[in-house]
Formats: sequence, structure tokens, C-alpha cells
Amino acid sequence: MPTYDYHCDANGKTMEVIHRMSDQVNTWGELCEKAGIDPGETSLDSPVHRLATGGNVISSNSMGSGVAPAPACNTGSCCAGGMCGLD
Repeated sequence: MPTYDYHCDANGKTMEVIHRMSDQVNTWGELCEKAGIDPGETSLDSPVHRLATGGNVISSNSMGSGVAPAPACNTGSCCAGGMCGLD
């Protein structure tokens, strides 16, 4: 099954969950249920939105860090083959 990244504006958390493509996740409560975590003090009705991520832009190792991934090189853009030698 595919993984999806969701963000909750109410608590600022981003979470990765696995679910079927046909499943809809609209609230913090639904997201916590899918992830198997305690919702904490955030209202279960707080809306969440799915992020358009891919290629490990957000991974389970960096969830909630608030730090964007570093660019591949110091040009800040993608280089052919992913290697530019400018770093």
C-alpha cells in the first residue's frame, strides 16, 4: 500500500501513514487512528490535508522537524544524474 503525508495546521505536525488509495483522511482523529497514535490535546475534528510529496521529501526520520531537506548541491537545483560536483 502507498504511503501518504498529511499535515495538521492546528498542531503543526506532519505525519506519514499507509492506507489504500480509496481511503479518505480528513481529520486529525482519522489520521491518528490510521497511524495508531494517541491524538494528544489536538481536537479530533481538526482538519488535515494531504501533502503532494514524493521521493522521500518527507521521511519518517524527519517528521515534525520543520527543517526542509538540503538541496542536492549548492546551486539549489537538480543536476543531470543527480551529481554536479559543485558542493
